[in-house]
Amino acid sequence: MPETRNNQMIRSMLRPECEKCFGLCCVALPFSNSADFAFNKQAGVPCSNLQQDFRCRIHSGLKEKGFKGCTAFECFGAGQKVSQITFHGVDWHEDAETARNMFAVFPKMIMLHELLWYLQMSMLRTASKPIYNEIYQAFDEIEQLTQLSSDSMMNLDLQLQHAKLNDLFLRTSELVWQEAQRQDMKLSRKKRKNYRSADLMGKKMSGADLVGANFRGAYLIAADLRNADLRAADFIGADLRDADLRGADLTGSIFLTQAQLNAAKGDAATKLPSELDRPHHWQQKVIIKRG
Repeated sequence: MPETRNNQMIRSMLRPECEKCFGLCCVALPFSNSADFAFNKQAGVPCSNLQQDFRCRIHSGLKEKGFKGCTAFECFGAGQKVSQITFHGVDWHEDAETARNMFAVFPKMIMLHELLWYLQMSMLRTASKPIYNEIYQAFDEIEQLTQLSSDSMMNLDLQLQHAKLNDLFLRTSELVWQEAQRQDMKLSRKKRKNYRSADLMGKKMSGADLVGANFRGAYLIAADLRNADLRAADFIGADLRDADLRGADLTGSIFLTQAQLNAAKGDAATKLPSELDRPHHWQQKVIIKRG
């Protein structure tokens, strides 16, 4: 087996530390007036709710004031990496050119850190042991890209990076499914359900057996997944906005992110993978299953 990695250190690196960032998500990224945002904002223009200390003026009431999209956003730790590493602690207020470069690099860093998140999730799965060496090598290569200068970062072909890793993620997902089959004899006789890129918006799947289901790139917006069995399911790229996960079992699911959970609905009965946090805005009461 390859060298042991400090998973706690990696996890810390991939978690947002807003106090070490310069409010980049509130400036660099655009958003449009919609159910997720209360008004339009262009890329590179500070949100009117951003204060001089880089804190949000309405942070405690974002959802109530029409900024649900902000509560779901996740930068995977890219904000502090750009602020403190790429630009060495120099904030965008100090120079117009620095600001332009910082705002251009930030979205690229988010994508790289998201890839690191998927690779770390692959590392943590015992099922992926046959391809550990490839996963660790890929992690090192992507991590080195995050250390590039801002000029070099701007020239990165991120679509190429995604394409190079896609096969590795597919193989990890299949290994996770095969492990689930070995651990449960009932699954050994079942074919994996494939909802890849499927339109499942508003779909009624309450209580469904969806163990190991492939939801890669699926549209699960407002889908009813209450009390569904989603163990070992693959959620890479799935849109879970307003999906109802109350009482669902997501333990052992693969490639699920904090942003996806933040955008969904859940409660105290929702079972989550150990590496993810229960969103604070989820309902705390438990749904009682009816026979």
